[in-house]
Amino acid sequence: MTDSERTRIIRLAGIIALAGNLALAATKLTMAVMSRSLAVLGDGIDSSTDVLIAIVTLIISGIISKPGDKEHPWGHERAETVATMILAFIIFLAGSEVFMSAAKRLINHQKVEEVSLVAVWASVISICGKSLLALSQYALGKKANSDIVRANAQNMRNDIVLSAAVLAGLAASRIFNCPVLDPVIALIVGLWVIKNAVVLFKDLNMELMDGNTDKSLYKKVFSAAASVPGVSNPHRARIRKIASKWDISMDIEVSPQMTVFDAHERAELVENAIRDAIPDVYDVMIHVEPTGSDSHQPEERFGLAPHHLEE
Repeated sequence: MTDSERTRIIRLAGIIALAGNLALAATKLTMAVMSRSLAVLGDGIDSSTDVLIAIVTLIISGIISKPGDKEHPWGHERAETVATMILAFIIFLAGSEVFMSAAKRLINHQKVEEVSLVAVWASVISICGKSLLALSQYALGKKANSDIVRANAQNMRNDIVLSAAVLAGLAASRIFNCPVLDPVIALIVGLWVIKNAVVLFKDLNMELMDGNTDKSLYKKVFSAAASVPGVSNPHRARIRKIASKWDISMDIEVSPQMTVFDAHERAELVENAIRDAIPDVYDVMIHVEPTGSDSHQPEERFGLAPHHLEE
């Protein structure tokens, strides 16, 4: 898939998410005012954060399509990661607001009115709408291999569970005539939103710190090097993620008697083998050393070798 096709799909996902979430957020916030339900209000605020995600997705789709320049020789792919990180903070703040409002109502023993049937219908509408949006975002995110679209799809799947919990609680509140369940549900809703924000932040922080815990990727890199005749001791391998793509570097050893041309050919074969084994590779940097040189460099403490995967 070309970068232009990927950008087009991400932009389409943003438009669909924006239109759908805008309609759902407006509906739920209106129904929350009508029913005076704090739980539905929390659900509506959560949908409002989804509107922000959709808007940022549309903006980012334009930024990441720009080619690299003197200031950004690696390109603009990381704009997607930075934007998603900002959204994690917005989601966290929204969840905290819902949680604090519910906690304040419970602590101060504020009067809680009977749950309206309008609140129940708001949750039903939310479940149906979010199900359709989650399916579309998941399909488009998988097709474009986009973190921000996949994160949005995951967020919407969480919203379905959230709305289902709100629906169950509101129904129980009406059946058992227990209005206090409304702020209790809102409290749980707030915690749920906060949890999702923290999980999203942790995943993105790993990428921004150039970390990678997927050992299978390193195994593929080392296997690719081993498949090339004349190449030995792959080491100092480093894999980092740049949005949806992988940036890979590694040292290999070849015979000291090999010509520079032949050594370069071996490095290119290793690079091609890595690109065949791992999809969506941004760049591969192979450093060639004469056999045995690695043993004379104990001070090099970065990068992985095959034996590190066994620890």
